Amino acid sequence: MKVGFLGPEASFTHTATKTAFPADELISYHSIPACIKGVEFGEVDLGVVPIENTIEGSVNTTVDYLFHQTTIPVGAEIVLPIFQQLMVSKENKGSWQETTKILSHPQALAQSQEFIHAYFPMADLEATPSTAYAANFVALHPEQKIAAIAPRLSAEKYDLEIVGQDIQDVAINETRFWVIGSEKVDVPIKSSDYKLTIALTMPNNMPGALHKALSAFSWREIDLSKIESRPLKTTLGEYFFLIDINVQKPQQLLDNALEEIRLLGGTVKIFGNYAIHPINGV
Repeated sequence: MKVGFLGPEASFTHTATKTAFPADELISYHSIPACIKGVEFGEVDLGVVPIENTIEGSVNTTVDYLFHQTTIPVGAEIVLPIFQQLMVSKENKGSWQETTKILSHPQALAQSQEFIHAYFPMADLEATPSTAYAANFVALHPEQKIAAIAPRLSAEKYDLEIVGQDIQDVAINETRFWVIGSEKVDVPIKSSDYKLTIALTMPNNMPGALHKALSAFSWREIDLSKIESRPLKTTLGEYFFLIDINVQKPQQLLDNALEEIRLLGGTVKIFGNYAIHPINGV
């Protein structure tokens, strides 16, 4: 089986993917849309893309593309602990505090703000397509006073020196990854729970529309773990709502709640009803 992932190698998505699919062929994609299109066009059987981080919240590119442009289902979720490392070329190990520019993916830069402000308040911050890309760039330019924020695996792959360990702002930092391409995906990692993710759109100008929709879950005592709004990209002020539902009630009860919302005039798009697989000790 071929499994696409947001690359390049040694990124956090790569770590999650190779842990979940150790025996399969892994295909790197340069962006989230490219990875999703790879699944859509049959280049790969499955894809792994980030969906949410503890510190920075949802990955909007993933949410919006899956909502607006495709019907690819979500078949599993992988949860990876995230530890950010500051790394430089071995030539700059002794002078790492003279770093003038720090490169990384925007999420990684945002997750490490306290460390950056404490040690490099004047350094330029440059966003890159991925953390592994930043590490590779630093390795290829040892003559520059630059550093990368990336996973430990990137330091090993690109022969860099880690000079700041676990620099993320929050100690318990995790990222959720969705496995897309099939309604059910078998992952060799013990599952901890199950989740149903939907996108909900209610009629315009209906007073109390969201309250009415949420009441369909509330009176049935269905537990929602997340709700957030995203623009419909039609006109200003129109939104859809991304909702995560803890699947603990009978399926019929969930189906009845969704049917009630539809009878109210709402539209429901189901992303997936899937198992959650936390990765430990990475």
